[in-house]
Amino acid sequence: MQRIKPHLLLASKSPRRKQLLNELGFDFDVVLQDVVEDFPEDLPKAQVPEFLAQKKAQAVRGHLEKGKVILASDTIVLMGDTIYHKPKDYEDAVRILSELSGKVHQVITGVCLLSLEKEVVFSDVAKVHFAPISLEEIDFYVKKFQPYDKAGAYAIQEWIGLAKIQKIEGAYNSIVGLPTQKVYDALSNF
Repeated sequence: MQRIKPHLLLASKSPRRKQLLNELGFDFDVVLQDVVEDFPEDLPKAQVPEFLAQKKAQAVRGHLEKGKVILASDTIVLMGDTIYHKPKDYEDAVRILSELSGKVHQVITGVCLLSLEKEVVFSDVAKVHFAPISLEEIDFYVKKFQPYDKAGAYAIQEWIGLAKIQKIEGAYNSIVGLPTQKVYDALSNF
C-alpha cells in the first residue's frame, strides 16, 4: 500500500492509535513528552479534550520540521457535568463503571494537528448507551482487563464493548480514541 503524506509525529503511546494510523496509510514516528493533564476549572467540560490535545502537541513542538505534522489527541468520558478520567485504582474503576452502568454518556475525543505553518484543532462526540452492569461483571472486567489507562475505566474494543454496550451514536473509532475519518480529512488539507 502506498503511504499517504504528510509524515506524522504521533504524540501518543497508544497501540490502538498507532494501529489506526497504520491502517489509514500514514507514516509516523512516535514522539513523547510527559504532560500534566490539567485544565482551567472554568473551561467548559466539552472543550477539555481539545485543550489537552493542544497541550500535548505544544509539548512536542520542538520535533517539528518541514513536511511533518504533529498529531496529538485526548479522550474524555463525560456524563452530565462529570468527567470520568482514567481510574486511579481498582476501587475507582469499580466506582466509575457503577456510575456509568445502565446510562448514556458521551465520549469526546479532541485532536490537534500542528505543523510549522498551521494548527487545526477539532473534536468528535459519540454517545454510548451502557446496559446495566452487575458488580460481579464489573469486578470481572476490571480484574481481567485492568482498564487503568482508559478514560471512563473501559475500552470499547474489550469485553465491556462486546457485552454491555447497547448502542452507540457516532463514530466507533472516536470512542476508541481517534476520529479517523475527521483526522484523514483534516490531514488531506495539510
